[in-house]
Amino acid sequence: EPELPLAAEEVWAAGVTYEASNDARQEESGRAEVYQDVFDNERPELFLKATPSRTMGPGRAVGIREDSDWDVPEPELGVVVYAGEIVGYTVGNDMSSRDIEGQNPLYLPQAKVYDRCCSLGPCVVSPESVGDPRDLELSMTIERDGEAAFEGSTSTSNLARSPEELVSYLTRHNAVPELSVLLTGTSVVPPEEFTLREGDRVDIAIENVGTLSNPVVTV
Repeated sequence: EPELPLAAEEVWAAGVTYEASNDARQEESGRAEVYQDVFDNERPELFLKATPSRTMGPGRAVGIREDSDWDVPEPELGVVVYAGEIVGYTVGNDMSSRDIEGQNPLYLPQAKVYDRCCSLGPCVVSPESVGDPRDLELSMTIERDGEAAFEGSTSTSNLARSPEELVSYLTRHNAVPELSVLLTGTSVVPPEEFTLREGDRVDIAIENVGTLSNPVVTV
């Protein structure tokens, strides 16, 4: 199976960068003001998402927590950062336990950071080849028993913050490793009644970048 296209020492992620993600987190938590504050604020929400041992490459299984009942993949444009500069883009899957996250905003690390919680790939594409990172079609299909259990798409034009702005906050007063990835947030959110199951397959495609596919296991 393909290897990870890069050896990023840390993967970080940004939250509430799309209106759809803001809406979803308000609904799951019942604490609308917390997430609206992030969406409206000058400072973005950034969190450490994964270490190398938790980051899966194409074709390798991503995980859903056994102690969670509501789990979704989050398809995201990944920004590859080297020595503080944007050097390329990749596809990222920010696996999330929505019920744990929704119980309390302080549970975010347990909802986001666990075994097999992230995947990246299938490649890294140069900024020149990608073009405008805020004008890309992004789609996700979740296959279950040979059929599409969920399909959704969006455009990164709905991203409320630029990759440059997010990276500037990532590197601000923060000693990030020389090679890191920053996931820029999601706006493709499956409906509330949907949850991932072991055996599902998640395919995430981003225009000018590629398609990342991963099976799902319980961890």
